[in-house]
Amino acid sequence: MELGRLERVEVRTVWENEARDFTPWLLDHHDHLAEALGIDLEIEQSEHPVGDFSLDLIGRDLTNDAVLIVENQLGGTDHNHLGQILTYAAGTGASSIVWIATSFREEHRQAIDWLNEQTRENVRFFGIELQVVRIGASLPAPLFKLVAQPNDLQKQVRSATRPDRTEREIQNHNFWTRYLERLREEHPDWSKGGTPSIKNWMEFKSPINWMNLKLPINWINLRRPGIRLNLTHRRLRHEIYIDTLDKTSNDSIFEHLLQQRKLFETEYGRPLQWEPLPDARACRIAEYREDADVASEGRYDEFIDWFFDAGVRLRRALSAVVRMA
Repeated sequence: MELGRLERVEVRTVWENEARDFTPWLLDHHDHLAEALGIDLEIEQSEHPVGDFSLDLIGRDLTNDAVLIVENQLGGTDHNHLGQILTYAAGTGASSIVWIATSFREEHRQAIDWLNEQTRENVRFFGIELQVVRIGASLPAPLFKLVAQPNDLQKQVRSATRPDRTEREIQNHNFWTRYLERLREEHPDWSKGGTPSIKNWMEFKSPINWMNLKLPINWINLRRPGIRLNLTHRRLRHEIYIDTLDKTSNDSIFEHLLQQRKLFETEYGRPLQWEPLPDARACRIAEYREDADVASEGRYDEFIDWFFDAGVRLRRALSAVVRMA
């Protein structure tokens, strides 16, 4: 068998200028970054203002429900950029912070490790070494090498042993752990994420930008003035969550889908709840499953079967609407 040899290509022969060439490319091809980080993400904007400064890229870490920022450097790491990522993180409230460079000094890699050890469980710092490679005369290909990352197991242990962690958070974490185990086996193309949440919902990337599938586990506490009822109604909800960060755009997308309601529900195979959420920025299209309590650990696979079935249906319906557009 004849095999080729992987060869390094000088990065600046592909992207001559960081701001003019690499940052716009990454904005349009952030799936490479998502794969390297092992999370689902959306990049919203380049050259995002932070006070008098300009951040390379800002978006959302969908897996961890966090603001995500990216600082690029077509060169070796330096102290200036380390200071910049900390400034940008503080100015944007980011919890997922990514530093990309063509090479990492050992001192800076250690600094990222230290930041991951010292910060809260929901804060994550990543260091990525950018390379370009080719085999023979093939097209050059980007290679994102993860050189520093949070210790998710360590952070999970710290979160799990937090004294103020509620019983509900423990139940949520147990459920999402089982959900992600099965997701990796049965639908690995649905998500790059692998960290279970302690929240009552998780979010996954949709085939269509800004229409991400959200899987909340909802509960409603029924209360009356002066009387507290311990009766709790629990259910599952699988939804398309529409949020472009702009209310007008969200309403426009929702109305467009609403005009295709007959086709959408035919492809889905069941009626759906169409919820414009006038008092909120986002909109959603959802199906509910009653009598579902995550405290019932013996029913986890039953609930996950329902989520998977709804996920297949929603993706099929979205694809049908896109084909008709």
